[in-house]
This record gives sequence, structure tokens and C-alpha cells, in this order.
Amino acid sequence: MYCVQGTKDASALRRNYKLLSEVKGNVPVVLIVTGLEQREPEMEEWWRNNERSISDLRMNFAGHACITALTINEGDTNKIKQRREQSYRAVCDLIEQCCPIKNIVLFGASGVGKSSVVNLMAGKEVAKTSLSMKSCTLHWQDYAIDFDGESYKVFDTVGLEEPQLGIKDYLISVENAYRLVKELDRQGGIDLLLFCIRAGRVTTTLQSNYRLFHEFLCEKKVPVVLAITNLEREQRMEDWWDQEHVNFNKYQIQVAGHACITAANGLQAGTQMADRYEESRLKIRELVKQFATDGQKQAWIGGHNLFVSLMRRLKELLTGGSHLTRKDLVPHLTKRCGISPDVAKELANMIKH
Repeated sequence: MYCVQGTKDASALRRNYKLLSEVKGNVPVVLIVTGLEQREPEMEEWWRNNERSISDLRMNFAGHACITALTINEGDTNKIKQRREQSYRAVCDLIEQCCPIKNIVLFGASGVGKSSVVNLMAGKEVAKTSLSMKSCTLHWQDYAIDFDGESYKVFDTVGLEEPQLGIKDYLISVENAYRLVKELDRQGGIDLLLFCIRAGRVTTTLQSNYRLFHEFLCEKKVPVVLAITNLEREQRMEDWWDQEHVNFNKYQIQVAGHACITAANGLQAGTQMADRYEESRLKIRELVKQFATDGQKQAWIGGHNLFVSLMRRLKELLTGGSHLTRKDLVPHLTKRCGISPDVAKELANMIKH
């Protein structure tokens, strides 16, 4: 990423570009031009004025962004603020264009080993495994990981602990869901759902979690794959799937692929369990690479409508006798989610009805 000031003309870029071209190999080079907050009629004017010279000087860039990197202050004009937001988007789009990052929503109940699965994929500890992690529905934490030449953003998300919700849990999930949908929207969508479960009996809670993410959050537009953990003591880890996969059909849980794994790290090198951990790393990475393909992000559409649809569907899981009112929802949307009162009332009405 070659960053230059917009006060310079194209010829001033040549020396550093020549240095870059000697070491970059097959790595794409993009140009970021800063200091253009006062450029008229728009920041892109710098590129139009210099594009021909850049080409004549035989400088080739995989992309460019004409931006301002100013820190926004309270007294700045709306135009400066708009240009700062436009610049942020331009750089994000440029990075995704040249180094696309795939977004994975990892979900399941607390305690099934989701954080350990993140570390397994990453090949190092990036997620802290803790029993004290908040277990409220749709609480999430994101992690950036890389393997086999690909970059991923993993959203480690807590699913349902029980097949139904109380009013208090529902209201907490409203806040978590709003922030999750907003962030996924900002990141461009979802490429893959990774459903993490602990080896054991298939239950209605598993079914409810599957529906919450595949049907409610993703409207059946994103593939789901399954990671089954806690299999380090099995003679052959895949035996669990051979015996249990029919039960998933009974609960109408359809997955595109699966991996029977152990995510238990810290085992003595050279032991059978340590070997299974490395085998599991290969399995989970292959599963992700196979199904986190291009195309899902365009199918997934976020925004307020999806949030309303998600919370309306989640309302179906409220325990019998629970009565949700607009007075419950509006303060939560305004105070906890930062939504204006008018928009909060509109969203609450849509969720309620």
C-alpha cells in the first residue's frame, strides 16, 4: 500500500515505486493519496489529473484511493465529515478488492469450544478460552485470522442455551443482534456459517440454534457447515458422524459439510491426541476453504429490515406467557443501541407486529 500526499505530482512517486517494484514480486501495489480534503470539485480529481503521467512513467497500480485521513473534530463541516466517511469506505473497498477477507459467523452454545476452534484454525492463540465469557444470546467477538494464503474475519457468536427465551434474555439479544447485523453489514456480509457443537445427543436446542442463524439471520442464503468437538478420545473421530448424522435429519438440520475434530490444545507432542489435534487443524481449514467461496456476501442483505425480521422470528422462541411490549423495546433500542427515538419506535412497532 503506497501512501503519498496529494500535494505531490506523479513524477515524485517514481523513486519509491521503483524500490517497491524490485521487492514486491507478485504482491499487488495500491496507491493511497492523502491530504485531499480541500480538493475540488472532488478528491478523485487528483487521479484524473495524474493518471496519464502515472501511465507514461510506467507505474502500474492494482487500484487507488484518493482520500482524507484527517481526524474528525467537533467543529468540522459536514463536507469534511462526509469526505472522511467516503475515504474510509474507499480504503476498505480497495483492501477487499485486492485482498478479499471472508467473513465467517461461528455459532453455538457457550462451552462447546468455539474459541478453541478459532485458535485451531489460526494455528495460534488469538481467542481467549474462558468459562466466564458472557453467555447471553448473540453476544459476539470478532477475530482476524489467516491461513493458506487467505484472510478471514471470524465472528465468535453465542447461540441459544435453551430452546426458548425469557423477556430479559430477549432484550439482551436485541442489543447484540443490532450490533452484529450492523457490523456484518459494514464488513460486506457473510461468507459462511460455522456451527460448533460438542459431541453428544442432538437436541431441540441445537435445532433452535440452527434456525436462529441459518433461517433467521441468513434467510437460508449462506451455507452452514458443522464442527463437532470433544472427539479426542474416540478411536476414529469420524465414527461419531457415521453413527449420529441420521439424527440431524430428524431435526431438519441440513449442513453442507462437517468436520469431526478435537480442539483441545496443549497436548504432549508425539502423542496420539496431539496428532489428532494437528489432523483436526487440517480438517477444519479444508472445510472452511471448501465452503467459504465467493458469492454468499452478495446474497446476504443486512440493514434494519433484516434486524427486524431476525428479532420478529426470535420472538417466536419466547417462553409461554411472556408478553413483549413496545415499552420494553424502545428504551433498549435507544439507550443500548444508540438508535434515535423516532427510528426506535418505528423498529419496535415493526418487531411487535
